[in-house]
Amino acid sequence: MSATPYVTVSCAVSLDGYLDTALPPKLALSNAADFDRVDEVRAQSDVILVGARTVRRDNPRLLVRSPERQDRREAAGRCRTPWKATVTATGELDPGANFFTLGETVKLVYCPRSARTRIVDRLGDAATVVPLGDRPRMADLLDDLGERGVRRLMVEGGGTTLTQFLREGLADELQLAVAPFFVGDPTAPRFVGDGAFPWTTDHRATLVEARPIGDVVLLRYALSDRFGGDP
Repeated sequence: MSATPYVTVSCAVSLDGYLDTALPPKLALSNAADFDRVDEVRAQSDVILVGARTVRRDNPRLLVRSPERQDRREAAGRCRTPWKATVTATGELDPGANFFTLGETVKLVYCPRSARTRIVDRLGDAATVVPLGDRPRMADLLDDLGERGVRRLMVEGGGTTLTQFLREGLADELQLAVAPFFVGDPTAPRFVGDGAFPWTTDHRATLVEARPIGDVVLLRYALSDRFGGDP
């Protein structure tokens, strides 16, 4: 049986817990130094995962930006930038999005079994479409990645995807960058949605690092006994 990938959940939020504003353009919550830190985490990962809504809304590149880090990955026999993965229920994805067109790497699209044919017709050879039962579950996604030899997964959003991993207790580590301002818009996307999470007043997450990075604060939490280890 393949090992389950080590899961790092990574995002930046405002002081009042928002991921973005309600309308474009994308809100820059981090600073240059923190973006560079995130680039290093990406370089250490095998796959970067975002939800389909993030692909549509933000059109992210999801690439390792530093040429030195790309060279380091290539010297280790890895592709220059990690694989990309997304999860969709509807298949409403643009094959011309940055997710699919940028980066010479594997792109995986997870979906319900019933939607596979339609999504394959829509995306063509832009990605590998992987059906996961009647309704995609993050635990099944992790099993599939493990069978593909993935050891480290970085989950970057959005709120629905972050909520699923955290609510289901599937994350090993949380890296939360807190920006020094408020958003204050109830229609804007929040860090997580409602639900019963494993970490409560009786089961507190373990804070392992609190570090200022310019005007942003990085909080790192160990969410499993695999924190910091080799999966």
